[in-house]
Amino acid sequence: MKALRTPRRSWVLPASVLIGATLGGGYGALKAPEYAATSYVIVVPGEKSDPAAALGFAQAYGRVATDIAVTGDAQVWAGVSAQTLRSSVQAATSPDAPMISITARAAKPGRAVSMADGVARALVLNSSHVAGSTGVKVVQFSRATRPVAPVSPSAPLSALVGGCAGGLLGGLVLLVRPKRAGRTESGAEARSEVRAEAGNSRQTSSAAVPGPAGAQHQPEPEAV
Repeated sequence: MKALRTPRRSWVLPASVLIGATLGGGYGALKAPEYAATSYVIVVPGEKSDPAAALGFAQAYGRVATDIAVTGDAQVWAGVSAQTLRSSVQAATSPDAPMISITARAAKPGRAVSMADGVARALVLNSSHVAGSTGVKVVQFSRATRPVAPVSPSAPLSALVGGCAGGLLGGLVLLVRPKRAGRTESGAEARSEVRAEAGNSRQTSSAAVPGPAGAQHQPEPEAV
């Protein structure tokens, strides 16, 4: 049985790598390319405000960037829905500088640029409305540039990642299955040994116990 199972286990790892590479390559080939564009804004303090407050407001604006864009006119400027802005735009802040980077991802380069610039413009406009109470305002630092290459993985890269993942899963299967087989075989051997010992003990006990001995006949003494 071990000789029959060994060739099957030897094909698990190559088959897993092949299946993973095929699935990964197919996903990379069928998935539409995705482009990313990034726009930068900076928070500047007012004349009578603390310069250190700009850093704190930059963190706050970075957390609510997509909410401000949705409630503002960013959807009109970007030409997409509010749901698309929430799912496709991300804002990141720096712990050292009051700067906010706004990155948008889209299937077309021009759409990614318009989405990033639209959200940045919404932040600038919103900050100007509340500059009197916050003491800071957001200004445009750098507009988004048109991406020339997609950021989504290509088909060869997806195939490589899928092959690695398939090989990893195949290796895990090889590590798990022999242990289970070994436990099954050891359990069967243990049960057979117990049965053999039980049979030997029965034979030994039956041979050790003698049958009932017959009563010995003693001759009577003759009368003198």
